[in-house]
Amino acid sequence: MTKGEWSMKRKAYIPTKQGAGKLGLRAFAAIAIAVLAGICAPHAAAQNNGSISGQILDITGKPWADLGIQAVSDQGAKQEGKTDQNGKYVVRNLRAGVYTVSIILPAPNKPYEVQCRVQGGEDTKIDLNFKEVVAKQGAEAQEQVKKQEEEKQKFQSMKTHFDTAVVLLDKVKQEKADLAKAPADQRNPLKQALADDSGKAVTELEAAKAAANEKDPNLNLILARLGDAYEAAGRSDDAINAYQQAIAQKPTAAYYNNLGGVLGRAGKIDEATTAYQKSAELDPTNAAQAWRNFGITLYNANRLGDAIEPLKKSAELDPKNAQTWYLLGAALVYKMTIKKVGDKDVPEFAPGTIEAYQKAIELDPNGQYGAQAKQGLEQLQMMAPGIDMKIGRKKKS
Repeated sequence: MTKGEWSMKRKAYIPTKQGAGKLGLRAFAAIAIAVLAGICAPHAAAQNNGSISGQILDITGKPWADLGIQAVSDQGAKQEGKTDQNGKYVVRNLRAGVYTVSIILPAPNKPYEVQCRVQGGEDTKIDLNFKEVVAKQGAEAQEQVKKQEEEKQKFQSMKTHFDTAVVLLDKVKQEKADLAKAPADQRNPLKQALADDSGKAVTELEAAKAAANEKDPNLNLILARLGDAYEAAGRSDDAINAYQQAIAQKPTAAYYNNLGGVLGRAGKIDEATTAYQKSAELDPTNAAQAWRNFGITLYNANRLGDAIEPLKKSAELDPKNAQTWYLLGAALVYKMTIKKVGDKDVPEFAPGTIEAYQKAIELDPNGQYGAQAKQGLEQLQMMAPGIDMKIGRKKKS
């Protein structure tokens, strides 16, 4: 074999005119399991005298002699043949049908299979040049390696953008907390920092999404965090869309909870209710938390009237949560009405207002929510002197 040809091991031989050739075992192992699908066009029907013939060339492009050829029909009928010194073969007396033709390669290689259709009275040609087969498979292998490397690089790019965004979102969270406590004259710089960092987080997560494969198991998490970033940047519609995409990838109670929050803050109460309902259904053990979150979302958005129902649902599921009872009492105050009694305007509190405050004090007598509930009751007492504010007293039937 010349220097430019595919190298063989010492015990390998080149096919000769005497037909004694054998293929190098290691060199040919890479192609042995390939399957060539070559469905031949059907010809006019005949009886049982079809045939398969052709020529087999080795990996140097020379005739490959003494190779066993086996043709097995789709009905299990088997016929055998062998290549001659010119690499040519013919398998005769075949019924019409689909055949799997196996070229019996030197051990330890497995047979190389070709499938074709045979029509009675016609000869079906199957020629194979293993030099071309090897070249094709080599190119395909290189392309596969290249594709894997590209996917690896895309994953690393996605991970880098995502990790950077997570750091930024943590920073945004702290900036929001600082902004809420800052004096008025110190708020503008914090607002600008919040806007800058939330915008950067959006950019990083959009880049992470672009680098992710459509079937990437991390895509739902990228989309959910993108929703967080969009909301922090004040882009409510984009946030809603991102959360919905995350849910389409992987519906979880947490994603529905996030979606419900942004919908509630956007004033889309019916849609928010549906989202929180779904969150509660997916995670029944934390359903009270889901409804409480909805109530808090609406309360913070000054939608106190809308906050009443979700807070009532949370209280029913978890009657020992002081925060829920305090918020429910504060929300019910919003439903207070004024009636005329003689020449005086007398406040009428919505049913359950006082009881909600009393329950918060009972559950958290020395804590934050108990203290706020006490202040709430004192304000009600100032508005309507004489109402019963005692804790734990049962109503008379």
